[in-house]
Order: sequence, then structure tokens, then C-alpha cells
Amino acid sequence: MTTAPWRDPALPAAARVDDLLSRMTLQEKTAQLYGVWVGAATDGEVRAEGVAPHQHDMTADYDWAELITHGLGQLTRSFGTAPVAPAPAARALARAQRRIAGAGRFGIPAVAHEECLAGFTAWQATAYPVPLAWGATFDPPLIEEMAARIGQDLRSAGVHQGLAPVLDVVRDPRWGRVEETIGEDPYLTGTIGTAYVRGLESAGVIATLKHFAGYASSAGARNLAPVRAGIREFADVTLPPFEMALREGGARSVMAAYNETDGVPASADPALLTELLRAEWGFTGTVVADYFGIGFLETLHRVAGSAGEAAHAALAAGIDVELPTLKCYGKPLLEAVRSGEVAEELVDRAARRVLLQKCELGLLDEDWTPEPKAADLDLDPAANRALARRVAEESVVLMDNPDGVLPLSPDARIAVVGPRAADALAMLGCYSFPSHVLTHHPEVPMGIEIPTLLEALRAELPDAKVTFAEGCAVSDPDTAGFEEAVARASEADVCLAVLGDRAGLFGRGTSGEGCDVTDLRLPGAQGDLLDALIATGVPVVLVLLTGRPYALGPWQGRLAAVVQAFFPGEEGGPAVAGALSGRVNPSGRLPVSVPREPGGQPWTYLQPPLGLAGEVSNLDPTPLYAFGHGGSYTSFSWGGFTGGDDPAEIGTDGSYEVSVTVRNTGDRAGAEVVQLYLHDPVASVTRPDVRLIGFQRVDLGVGEASRVTFRFHADLSSFTDRSGRRIVEPGVLELRLAASSSDVRHTARLHLTGPVREVGAGRRLRCEAEVSGPG
Repeated sequence: MTTAPWRDPALPAAARVDDLLSRMTLQEKTAQLYGVWVGAATDGEVRAEGVAPHQHDMTADYDWAELITHGLGQLTRSFGTAPVAPAPAARALARAQRRIAGAGRFGIPAVAHEECLAGFTAWQATAYPVPLAWGATFDPPLIEEMAARIGQDLRSAGVHQGLAPVLDVVRDPRWGRVEETIGEDPYLTGTIGTAYVRGLESAGVIATLKHFAGYASSAGARNLAPVRAGIREFADVTLPPFEMALREGGARSVMAAYNETDGVPASADPALLTELLRAEWGFTGTVVADYFGIGFLETLHRVAGSAGEAAHAALAAGIDVELPTLKCYGKPLLEAVRSGEVAEELVDRAARRVLLQKCELGLLDEDWTPEPKAADLDLDPAANRALARRVAEESVVLMDNPDGVLPLSPDARIAVVGPRAADALAMLGCYSFPSHVLTHHPEVPMGIEIPTLLEALRAELPDAKVTFAEGCAVSDPDTAGFEEAVARASEADVCLAVLGDRAGLFGRGTSGEGCDVTDLRLPGAQGDLLDALIATGVPVVLVLLTGRPYALGPWQGRLAAVVQAFFPGEEGGPAVAGALSGRVNPSGRLPVSVPREPGGQPWTYLQPPLGLAGEVSNLDPTPLYAFGHGGSYTSFSWGGFTGGDDPAEIGTDGSYEVSVTVRNTGDRAGAEVVQLYLHDPVASVTRPDVRLIGFQRVDLGVGEASRVTFRFHADLSSFTDRSGRRIVEPGVLELRLAASSSDVRHTARLHLTGPVREVGAGRRLRCEAEVSGPG
């Protein structure tokens, strides 16, 4: 028996795929370009349930048994659609894969994909903190470790592709999907997102970058609203995280965004998906559609007159795979190719990319098997939970503690008040399985243990007298519970006001996809409840469990302390309780600015001069707490700085080192985050007053010191000029070592000399940092 070349693992993948494509019919090739939404079930049947708008009207009718005779590109969310225990779900997925492989001429299985935005989105799987909490850690190695564990869980269950990370940079915090982002800064987003990609890919799982590109810049912060960003904002804010995650992280897939930018939908934009992504950046992986995004070219964007026209536009632009299920790349595409409206070469181009990826995954090998490696699949083991707690602990931000009320006294009388204190879902974002799916299955238990903050605090401080009153609901304006809440607070030494968001989808929450808000007031009656608690005269500690920042100006100077946690996951309760008790020394830093006033959005710290406070407007956008801000229960000194007032000269292709020694001068171990910002006083186009170009987290015991050195390269000062070129411009720059974007500790002045230098895809994207002894 002779093995066909495409089955021979000794041959190069490209040769194998070329041979396979030459043997396939048009229908077999198009079958590789779409997914089918398959909900895992213990009986092995195929079914899907509605979790999103347009799901049913954007799905084509098909006969499963007949469909798979031609093959299948992807299986959509076998685990993330219904609550099925991991082991039966894995067996159901394996049965589906065997049926797919057995039905077609070539025996090729599908790529199974899942959401993994805050962990594997499956019942009984670990719910990690949301990406905004990853950003708050300022700790890329920790996020890489977390992603590697998520990837291992995905692979153990038979999943090949993870739809994460989200690399959208926050432009308006009213947007519902802020919780899914890493923050408002492209460098932080790029470095943390790249770490996540490395971790996921290290487990053999394809990381999918989303949403490419511009999605978070929607007008009015409305989900799917048009984007009106200029070319420089797009090039200098939106795109860099994607470029970094591809070049340095090795991501093998990109998801096209829903939005249109200046009238051109991303899903039909060859300049974005082919010219930039592939020709300029050298990407060779697959581009997948966001769910129903190709059909939306016809129904929502109205740039296509039929499903076939939508398929043509997306395929020509560079989308290889239609997700989540076939609508346009099925019969409409097949008919368009047969009629001559769509060139078959476009199908071949996409099918080749899909099959190359399947070849990399081993899905073309004769010894491929869909069977899960372990009969018993535990997706929430103790090691996962310990890691989830580490991420949660590092993400807690101590925003204010002016009188040292925190840490709490171990025997204090504590009134815990608020709608987020006794609800396990207060810890989870909208893409964690309980929030994402279980709302449709109220009879099903949570599947994982999620201590509430109230439970965790009682365990953390067993000698304290802890009372509780809800006070109000999350979003209901009813104030009937205020009386009891005020009574409990009045009896206490300190009151913890535990307020925040309820994650949901498409208006079913105060944060999450499709849960956009008009302003940044605390939801419902929570602001009024906070006022009532403060009026008791008892010290009030505000604890926020949210998916976005909220305007806290009305309570400035009135609170004993402020603690922020961004949906910190299943171990978030113990993590926040540990920060309140002092067992955990808070080290999180804000990945987004916290505004003073609820209006005046959009605003992030990346503002040119006229975006800052000034005499030209009566509105002051200065945040209450700046990007990068965060406190500690210890203190740090910054000394031994290398740099001075006299500018050091380097060429526009040169480099320069700045160093500082950080010492823990307090009475407990802690972590400082040294941040490096760039200030460009004069440029040929307006530039942000400051922007982050480097950071380093430093863990120090009592009295310990470390020296932090940043290696700045002139490439990091590059920006997009008036003609659209990315350039390094000669002139004076300032490198600012800072504890936040507004707390500068030391400044080094540089003078870049030489000609204007154009830089491209090979430029340096990262400012390397080194931690050594105190020197």
C-alpha cells in the first residue's frame, strides 16, 4: 500500500498540502472554509443554543450527515455552548470528529475552537481573572504561565484553537467590552497580550488575536458602531499590539473585527487583511471571521447585496474561515464560484492556509486520533486555582488609603454592605462560563467553587465581627434596602462598601459585550448607597468589583480607602479579602485611568496638548487616579538614577540606558512597578504628552533593593507622519521614570541627531529591562 504524499509526515507541509488540494473537488475545498456550531452533548448529538443576537437568522439550514461528507473546516464551541461535564464533553467532541473524518474521502477532522478569554469557557473549568485584571498585574511572565495552563487544558479536551487574546486598546471606558481588554495603553496591551499568546501557543493551541482592527474605537462607545479614527490613531494606537503579538508572540490566527472604519468594514478590507497583515507584516496563518461577521456585510453594513456577494468580498479581502457556522461560505460561495463570479483561486488560497494549519496540528497524519488522553478530565485542579489566585492577588489595586485604615484590624467590627459582596458572579466577566452560558440554565449548579467576598472575609478574619446588608441591587434604582445597610454600618468600626458590575451579554448586565453605558456613574442606586454610608460618620472603604473604571470624583476625600479589582475570577474573593486584611500586599496598577466626572468621555491618558486640561475649555478631563497608579502597604525609595538635565546625544538609530535603584523602605515585603514614559516636546505632528514605552515589576523584601535598567532604542520614539510613513525624527526627547503616568520620579533628556529615519516591520517594539543587584 502506497501512502499518498499528503499523508507523508516526512514531506514539507507545503508539499503535502499542494498534493491534497490537487485531489480535492471545489465543494471539498469550500467545506474547509467554514465552521459548524456544535454543542457537546453526552449522547453525541449535534445541537446549538442561542447566546447572541442574529444567531438563528445568520445560520444556514443543513443536513449534518450530508454536510460532513465533503469535510469540515471548524467545530464551534463544543464545550462553551451548554453545561456538559468535561469528560463527557470531550468524548462527544471525539465522536463528532470521528464522524467527520469517517464521512469524507480524505478522513480530515475539523479544527475545534473555543473561547478562552478568562480561562477555558467550559463548565467546571477554572475561571481566571478577566484581561483587564491581567493588565493590572503589569506582570507578563505570570500571564504567560496562566495562558500555558489554559492551553494545556484546551489541548487535553481536544480543542486546537483559542479565541483570545483581545488586543483592542480602550478608547472610551463606556464601551461594554472594556473588561475584555488589557487596558488603555498599546504598549501594556501588546506586552501582556504577547505573553498570553506565547503561553497558549506553547501548549500547541492556536492563539487568535482579536478584534482586527479598530473595534474598541467605536463612536459613542456603542458595540459595533462605526469607527472614525484617523490614520495616525489607527497606526500608533490600534495596530501595535497586534504587530507585537504576531512578531514576538507567534500567534497563528487573527480574527477580523465587526467594525467599519471610515466606511470600510474590516471583514471586506484587503488593505488591512492582506496588504498590511500579510504583505507588510509577513503573517502566514489563518484569518477567521468574527461570529456572523461575513453575513453582516449584507445585513448590517449593507456593502453586499447577497450572501454570495458577502462571501466574495470577505474571501477577496483575506478572510479564510467563516465562523461560527456556514451561511456565506457554504452554498452561496459554491454557486458564485461555479457561475464565475468568484475566482476559484481565492478558494484555493484560503483552503491552502487552512490545510497548512491542520497539517501543523497533525490533523493530516494517519495516526491522528481524536480520543482525549485522560479518561477523567479535571479542568479546575488545585494547581489551576492556585495560579488563578496569584493572578487575582497581583491584580488588586489599592487606589487610596490616606489614613491607613487598611489593612483591617483582625478583631474589628466590620459592616459589609453592597450588592457585590455576597454574589459569586461578582467575580466573573461575561466570557466566564457561568456568566456566559449558565444564565440560560438556571437549574444547573455553578460547577466550580467561587467564594464570595463576604465568605472570604469571614474566613480571612475569623476574630472579626462581620455583619452584612445588601443595601440595593446592582442596577435597580430601588433604595428600600438603605435603612438596614445604614444600621449595620452605624454599628461597625469600619464599613466595606462592596459595589460594582454584573457581567452579562447584550444588555443583560452592566458590563460585557453589548452592555455599553451612557456615562460612568456607578450603576443603579449604588452611588446613593455610598453617600448614605458615608453620612453615618463611620470610615467607609470602597471595594469595587467591576469590568470598567467608574467616576469617583464625588467621593474624593470622603472615603477611608478605595480598592479596585477588575472581575478577579474564581479566587477573587480570597484575593481581595487578603488585600483587605494585609495578608496580601497590593501591587496592582491601573491599566485604565479612573475619571473624576462621569461625562466628558472619551478620554484616556494618551492625549496631545489640546486633549489635556487648559484654558480653552471649562471641562477638565484630568483623571482622579492616573494610568499606572497603585498603592502599597510598604514604601519604596528610588535612587542612584543615571541621567541628568544635559541632553545625551544619540543618533536616530541609537540607543541609551537609564537605571534606577529601588529599595523597599517599609516594614513588609512588596512589589514596585517601575514605569518608563516618553515625552516628545516638539514633533512634526501632535503627539501624546506622555506614553508608556517600558515597565518592570520588582518584588522586594524588607530593606531589599534592586537596580532596574531600561535599554531605550530610538525606534521606540517612532510615530506616523503626515504622509503615513512611520519615522524616527531628530530632536529632543525626555525619558521619564515614573510610578504612574502622572507621578514622575526621574527624567533623562536625549537629543536625537541625524536624518529622519523611516522604520518598518523590523523595528524594535519592546524596551528591554534588566533587574540586577543594587550596584
